[in-house]
Amino acid sequence: MSKAAIDLDNLPYADGDFFGFEDLLTGKEKDRLAEIRDFLAREVRPIAVDWWNRGEFPLDLIPKLAEIDLVSPVKRQGHSHVFAGLIHAEVTRADTSIATFMGVHDGLFTGSIEALASQEQQDEWLPDIYSLKKVGAFGLTEPLGGSDVAGGTRTTARRDGDSWILNGAKRWIGNATFSDWVVVFARDLADNQVKAFMVDTGLPGFKASKIENKISLRIVQNADITLDNVVVPDSFKLANANSFKDVNKVLKVTRLAVAWQAVGQQLAAFDVGRRYAVERIQFGKPLAAFQLVQDQLVQILGNAVSSMGMMVRLAQLEDAGVAKDEQSALAKAFTTARMRESVALGRSILGGNGIVTDFGMAKIFADAEAIYSYEGTHEINTLVAGRAITGVSAIV
Repeated sequence: MSKAAIDLDNLPYADGDFFGFEDLLTGKEKDRLAEIRDFLAREVRPIAVDWWNRGEFPLDLIPKLAEIDLVSPVKRQGHSHVFAGLIHAEVTRADTSIATFMGVHDGLFTGSIEALASQEQQDEWLPDIYSLKKVGAFGLTEPLGGSDVAGGTRTTARRDGDSWILNGAKRWIGNATFSDWVVVFARDLADNQVKAFMVDTGLPGFKASKIENKISLRIVQNADITLDNVVVPDSFKLANANSFKDVNKVLKVTRLAVAWQAVGQQLAAFDVGRRYAVERIQFGKPLAAFQLVQDQLVQILGNAVSSMGMMVRLAQLEDAGVAKDEQSALAKAFTTARMRESVALGRSILGGNGIVTDFGMAKIFADAEAIYSYEGTHEINTLVAGRAITGVSAIV
């Protein structure tokens, strides 16, 4: 058996879609998926490791992402949630950081405008947002508030005539070092409710500082934000964001996107692990010829396919308008747990080469840690699902 005799790209399950979930797409969606895959293979995969090693964002990629037109595939382009999820998984499969950039700009930022802004505000802002002429960020998490930010938002907003005065700090805000706008969530001092504001990053008193020394999603430019008496016109308060319940309308959908990232991350581990197993010769034959290596690859694929099956069904429920918060929570908890196992198996297949980024797997392994934690930790999402099945809350 030699690697020359095996053409991985033409095997029956080359795309990792072992149960044919992509057959649920329309012909138009299948063509679009193929187009995006070609783009990712050409423009993202070849540069990802280098930019990850440098901890910098390839800003010249943004016009190319604008040209391939990935923003708002459901509301604006009329595609299914199944299609949108598979696309997000594919972008993650190419590089998790670029998928996170899109998840922040499209899911969190654009999703906030689509769900919480007035029609007049949407008409004014969305054209530049959809075309990536304006890049956005989402300012919710704070230095002292992560999972408990719903009831403990420390950033404040005070009405002053036709303006609002914002003060406070945000942390882990992706894209914020170069974004044009940030949707900032702040507690209204008048009624103690969380409101949302479109903040121009050029306003006096706004400062974003890059968070250094990350071991995960190194291409993503996460920032610490400070707001020192930032004056925002009342017309830039999102009209339909008047409590944290409104924020949850956005988070419910974006939690699905992160669970789709967990699918893409597992497919990436499968891609790299399978190719390495076929091409790496040990004891005179490919690693793929050893039973334990095949077992590891099958476990990765099984995890990926089970995660994909859960996500496809949840996307169908979303298309039908009946998906529930606790279902999103279970999906995020389950898929990210399977992802953690899958990337560890993938790293093991590569042995020592699995801890250097040259072979791709080390980046996949490290990036999984961020997915495991953001958009609700594994523990919090588990407790949300647990509350749904017991009727008892274990969240303080």
